Amino acid sequence: MLKNYQTGSFFDEMMDPSGNPKPHYDSFYQLIRQISNDDLRDKHETAQLSFLRQGITFTVYNDAGGTERTMPFDFVPIIITDEQWRKIERGMRQRMEALNRFLDDIYHEQEIVKDGIIPEELITDNPYYYKKQVSGLEIPLRNHIFLAGIDLIRDEHGEYRVLEDNLRNPSGMSYVFQNRYVMRQVYPELFFQHSIRTLEHQFKDLHGALLSHAPANRSAQPCAVLLTPGMYNSAYYDHVFLAQQMGIQLVEGRDLIVKDDIVYMKTIRGLKQVDIIYRRIDDEFLDPEAFRPDSTLGVNGLLRAYRKGNVAILNGIGNGVADDKAMYAYVPDMIRYYLDEEPIIKNVETYFLRDPEQLDYVLDHLEELVVKNVGASGGYDMLIGPHSTEEERSVFRRKIIETPSQYIAQPTIKLSRAPAYQKGEFYPCHVDLRVFVMNGKDSHVLPGGLSRVALKKGSLVVNSSQGGGGKDTWVLAEGGMNHA
Repeated sequence: MLKNYQTGSFFDEMMDPSGNPKPHYDSFYQLIRQISNDDLRDKHETAQLSFLRQGITFTVYNDAGGTERTMPFDFVPIIITDEQWRKIERGMRQRMEALNRFLDDIYHEQEIVKDGIIPEELITDNPYYYKKQVSGLEIPLRNHIFLAGIDLIRDEHGEYRVLEDNLRNPSGMSYVFQNRYVMRQVYPELFFQHSIRTLEHQFKDLHGALLSHAPANRSAQPCAVLLTPGMYNSAYYDHVFLAQQMGIQLVEGRDLIVKDDIVYMKTIRGLKQVDIIYRRIDDEFLDPEAFRPDSTLGVNGLLRAYRKGNVAILNGIGNGVADDKAMYAYVPDMIRYYLDEEPIIKNVETYFLRDPEQLDYVLDHLEELVVKNVGASGGYDMLIGPHSTEEERSVFRRKIIETPSQYIAQPTIKLSRAPAYQKGEFYPCHVDLRVFVMNGKDSHVLPGGLSRVALKKGSLVVNSSQGGGGKDTWVLAEGGMNHA
């Protein structure tokens, strides 16, 4: 079992340095000690099969032809105390308010640029800044971020830090609910011994936030749809699940048509006006008329309807300028500028390679740092210095010198770890947490979020496409709320 488990020099979510469970994990620890190794193996296999039977898969595009995989599930949950969660909630609401104000500002008056807080070229040179399409646009609630996925890590001191903001099309929310479902079905003796904040009413909140963006000139019963690129998209399961749970129609671009600057959905009873589009298609494919003319995924004339105020598009067009890895370093400044507050949850220290002094430092210390392409995601085009070869560092050195503004660097943080049970044994794995924030008339943080785990021994990469898996995330309820 866990008797030989070593925390090492890392902050461990479950165990203290002396090898004993932390107080909020003690009950769980005592319960798993009562389960035999054979039963744990059986339950582990049952959990993986549950994901397969339900078709919970994602596509890995760098495999030949694209491979469908299930996300590996690990039954040891991440347990967060009520006090810790309250701080996360406050930090997420604060960050979302500042980022939304920033997006509204840069597509209108650009006060933050005029006041010298953010360099103008960081915005104008950003490929996701759609000034022509979005500038001056008045959108419902002045809210650009309907759903955000904020990635948090804990450092060696156990302090939560923001690693990345995802403000375009954050995926993974379906896994939060499926991880919970599997935990309840396969490990009921563990689950029902704990008092955990429920996920039960979250889709009601998400649906309410969605409908609150209805254009002002529409009826009391607006029509909302989820626009997907289709079944070959890596996150298609996510799209299907969210549409089903919110009770809205799942559509592709060919199912919609724009007439007289109004969007309609084709149905067997004729055309039906659409008021809100929760899109899971990237900006450049949304409307061939306004973006890429070769796009077959979008809808001709969609932007005209958007600009006329006849339809709401969520998340907002042009959000990518705010979740760029280079802009990330300025979010603490946004919080101070727009809210006159200090960040509740801090960033990871970041080096800007467009700064000659910081560039020189990074080039001299590549073996100690993590280098990321500001436009990449999913763990691609990234150098993890301490785990790299001399050849890999040479390749990155050339790329950085060629286009320094395309990269940032960060210290190699000792990511927190937690026990994982794989192949009949427990061993420590690095984890992070994607927190989902829903924004409408009010802001709401999904209790828990998606805990991702680097299941390869020693790996720091938690992305599912790079061998990562998922864990259920339990937020302990204050005063004993109902089980989720």
